[in-house]
Amino acid sequence: MNRTDWHVNEDPRHILAGIRCFALDMDGTVYLGERWIDGAKDFLRRVEETGRSYVFMTNNSSKSADAYYRKLERMGLKIRPEQLITSGHATVDYLRRHFPGKKVFLLGNPVLAREFEQMGIVLDGEHPDLVVTAFDTSLDYRKMCRVCDFVRAGLPYVATHPDFNCPTETGYVPDIGSIHAFIEASTGRRPDKIIGKPNREIVDYTLRVTHHTAAETAMVGDRLYTDIAAGVNNGLTGIFVLSGEARLKDLPGSDVKPDLIFDSVRRIIPYL
Repeated sequence: MNRTDWHVNEDPRHILAGIRCFALDMDGTVYLGERWIDGAKDFLRRVEETGRSYVFMTNNSSKSADAYYRKLERMGLKIRPEQLITSGHATVDYLRRHFPGKKVFLLGNPVLAREFEQMGIVLDGEHPDLVVTAFDTSLDYRKMCRVCDFVRAGLPYVATHPDFNCPTETGYVPDIGSIHAFIEASTGRRPDKIIGKPNREIVDYTLRVTHHTAAETAMVGDRLYTDIAAGVNNGLTGIFVLSGEARLKDLPGSDVKPDLIFDSVRRIIPYL
């Protein structure tokens, strides 16, 4: 695909003038591993200088919020708790709203289990009322058998996010979507509800946290099927950046069409 087929690094409809909050994907959008993408910190600084705000939004439920705070601090950025939206946080919000007081079997890392409990979710590995699956890097065969037993028994089945693979500095590792495929092969069931990007639940949660409307909010990311779909399918502006996973050549085959395209967040700065 030729770059001239799309308006890259341009805002011909002056969309950005009306944006008050940027919901930012993390890896591939503002950093790669432990390295800032060129100009990303300048972009964040400019957002705040112009009276706008930003939050980071991640589907990765294998880490606690504290892990992200520590990583960003190592990289020279301190954020407030309300500036980080995780699929785990949005899932807890969903459970509180739809399954108040219910006991949860959580397929997830110990750090996520502690975070769920700290946020008031009752975990029960023996007699749960529902199942929640997350990106569990501590997964073993015993846990897989257990979760399949509960799913096969017909318990409500909620997932933190849909991603099949998680990017790393050396490539990709299987993410929660691959775990769901294993569970489906054994039980015949897919999750009843998936919370994270591109789904409505994490977007609604983000808007409540930021106190901004969908029209005032832009979702910025490097993945069409999660980040950009979360924006354009839920009334937000979808800004596709070419600094991470997807490329312009992926657009013709995608049902998801971004509102704006930039090489990186640095190229957004002149429009703020």
